[in-house]
Amino acid sequence: MIELKGVHKAFGSKEVLRGVDLVIPKGESMVIIGGSGTGKSVCLKSVLGLVTPDKGEITVEGQDVTRLRQGSRERDAFLARFGMLFQGGALFDSLHVWENVAFRLLRGSLKRPKQEAREIAIEKLRRVGLTPDVADQFPAELSGGMQKRVGLARAIAAEPEIIFFDEPTTGLDPIMSGVINDLIREIVVEMGATAMTITHDMTSVRAIADKVAMLHAGKIRWTGPVAEMDTSGDPYLTQFITGSAEGPIEAVR
Repeated sequence: MIELKGVHKAFGSKEVLRGVDLVIPKGESMVIIGGSGTGKSVCLKSVLGLVTPDKGEITVEGQDVTRLRQGSRERDAFLARFGMLFQGGALFDSLHVWENVAFRLLRGSLKRPKQEAREIAIEKLRRVGLTPDVADQFPAELSGGMQKRVGLARAIAAEPEIIFFDEPTTGLDPIMSGVINDLIREIVVEMGATAMTITHDMTSVRAIADKVAMLHAGKIRWTGPVAEMDTSGDPYLTQFITGSAEGPIEAVR
């Protein structure tokens, strides 16, 4: 579904991606792990076309992402295939919860009648374990865990083929993190969606990944099934999993 070949990206003199090669098969959940500043977010933004690589190729089901012109119908159709759960929730404070969930259904190429959009939003809220009365509240009236569920409901509202999860459990306690991880796994399997997650939370990795890719210093150091992660023998991956100060990854002091 998604393929990156030799992708490079620098910002000024700082090289962030240094030849990333990655394949995400259709219907699988790929989790990209790595420390802060290793290029995980730049990878994600590159696939969406928010960042243009300096070199290399990115395709989504054979379609070259870099050739899609901003504002074109082709790009709008391309973006309609994606759903996104943002790290900080990114809910609109001035909109009711249901309007946040139905945001894409109230405008643009996916526009639906207002009442239909509201019904879909309430259905998706139910899917993530929230009752219909939450629909008319504002995000500020909800707990952090409930806000994260609203973000997840919004990510799946338009029935996307591909869903991106950006640090899905940041800021949540261990119990709520487990709930969100289980929901993500259930929904991805249920929808048959292709998922790409970026995280440094190893509990999330084990809960939602089919395959794992270890990104360090702008390169994929290891990729394989999550079941083989602990026995990979790769020094970068082993150090990251164990949290050891000893190894090829230098701790920033």
